[in-house]
Amino acid sequence: MKLGTRGSALALAQAGTVAATIDGAELETITTSGDRGFDASDDKERWVRELDQALLDGRVALAIHSAKDLPAKLADGIVIAATPPRANPFDVLCGAGSLEELPAGARVGTSSLRRSAQLRALRDDLQIQELRGNVDTRLAKLAGDDYEAIVIAMAGLERLGRSAEAGALLDQMIPAAGQGTLAITAREGDAESIALALTLDDPQVHQALTAERALIEVLEADCHTPVGAHATFDDGAMKLAAFVGRPDGSSWLRDELTISDRSSSPEELGRQVGERMLASGANEVLGR
Repeated sequence: MKLGTRGSALALAQAGTVAATIDGAELETITTSGDRGFDASDDKERWVRELDQALLDGRVALAIHSAKDLPAKLADGIVIAATPPRANPFDVLCGAGSLEELPAGARVGTSSLRRSAQLRALRDDLQIQELRGNVDTRLAKLAGDDYEAIVIAMAGLERLGRSAEAGALLDQMIPAAGQGTLAITAREGDAESIALALTLDDPQVHQALTAERALIEVLEADCHTPVGAHATFDDGAMKLAAFVGRPDGSSWLRDELTISDRSSSPEELGRQVGERMLASGANEVLGR
C-alpha cells in the first residue's frame, strides 16, 4: 500500500509514524505547489492539490497531512478517513523562557497572522517580524542575530525530536484549527483504504477536528485569516475555544462554548461558535 506525503523533514516524520503501523506500507513523496515556492495569492490548496490528485488517480491509497494545512472545503471525491492521536496542539516560544521575560521591543519571528494577532494582543510592544521556512530553517535563523525569539508549533518540535529547544508553551494562545493533528485522507468510495485508515482513528480527535473545521468554514477562513480554534473534552463534554483578531493586535474576539448533550454533533458546535462570533462582529474585526 502506498501512502502519499510531502517531502519535507516534518512531513516525512509524520507520515513515517503512520506507515510504521501498516504492514507493507510504502511512502511516496509528492511535491506540491506549496513546496515549489510561496505564493501569497494562493491558499491551502497549494499544500494538498497534488496529493489529492494522486488519490483520485489511484497512485496512492492514502495521503498523510498536517490537518491545519487542509482547506476548509476538501476537493470533490476526497474525504478525511482518520485522525490518529493528537500531538501537543499549542504554539511554543523558542529563545526565551516566557513572553514576560522578553525585553521591550523584542523581535519575535513568525509568519502566522494568527500568532501575530495574539502575540500583539498580549504584548503590544513586541516587534513581530516575518519568519518563513521549515522548522530546521526557523531554528537556524533564531541562532543568528535577527530575532530574540520565534514562535512555532510544539507538535513540529516533538515530531522532529527537538522538544528540548522549546522555551515556553504558549497555552494562553488559541492554536490553528487542526494544529497537532494528522489527517489521513482517502478517495471517497475506496472502502478498503478507508477501513484500513479507520483502524488508526482516534474518535475524540476526529470529533475535535470536525468542530474546528466547521468553525473556520463558517468564518470563511483561509491561511491568510487570523483565526484560532481548539476543541477539547472533559468528562464527556466538548468545549470549543475560538479567536479572531487583527494582525496588529488592535482588535480581537474570543469565544468558547461547551456542549454536553450527546445529541449535538461536533459540526453543530463549530457552526454555533462561528455564528456567535459573526454576530459579535468577527467580520468587522477581520476588516471585511
